Amino acid sequence: MEDRFIRAIKIDWNKIEPDSYLRDIPALKGLKELTFDHNITFFVGENGSGKSTLIEGIAVAYGFNAEGGTKNYSFSTYESHSKLYEAVSVVKGFERPKGNYFLRAESFYNVASKAEDYRDNDPAEIYYAGYGGKSLHEQSHGESFLALVKGNFTDHGIYILDEPEAALSPQRQLTLLLEVERLSKMGSQFIIASHSPILLGISDAKILSFDDGVIHPCEYQDTESYQVTEMFINNREYFLKRLLDS
Repeated sequence: MEDRFIRAIKIDWNKIEPDSYLRDIPALKGLKELTFDHNITFFVGENGSGKSTLIEGIAVAYGFNAEGGTKNYSFSTYESHSKLYEAVSVVKGFERPKGNYFLRAESFYNVASKAEDYRDNDPAEIYYAGYGGKSLHEQSHGESFLALVKGNFTDHGIYILDEPEAALSPQRQLTLLLEVERLSKMGSQFIIASHSPILLGISDAKILSFDDGVIHPCEYQDTESYQVTEMFINNREYFLKRLLDS
């Protein structure tokens, strides 16, 4: 897919308050424009580096509810999102997506509950068929997370995910990996913030690191998630001894 649903985003810092904490996030404070030229883009970086803040800002500026769901979801359990979205403008492609979803681990329960509320609009057998045959709240966290993905994600869609691995075992991360790669080859676009060395291993994905105070492209083997995991697995006894003796 050459023409992506989100081609780029631009940030007008004149719309951000002078004393806003957003101006203190190194990777974001100098960002004026970011281009998306791959069907799968990963944001990586240490906690607090700004990747989830930007993911949220892009999603809300695009028209998603801050807590997640499709663009048709309209609810608020709590107001914790930043004002970055007010300064973000989204450069859209010419094609309209067939599907859309904003999925974040921290508010997944609220989105699942809202999906249950919307169940009243569909016959039960149709609704449950879309989520593995039973209610999302009658499944484990990981099961319901994947059921929601499989029930809502389609080809030629735009999907924004914030740390989806938080709900998933390594095996289920592999399942999500296969689903994301399959749909990306069918014209879907993904923007994902993640720490998962499994998900980051998806082929043909662009990885953008938020570390070192500036957003920059990063090879898979150079991500901290990969390097720390590799070092620990290959030197487990040494690392445990150093950590426990310190």
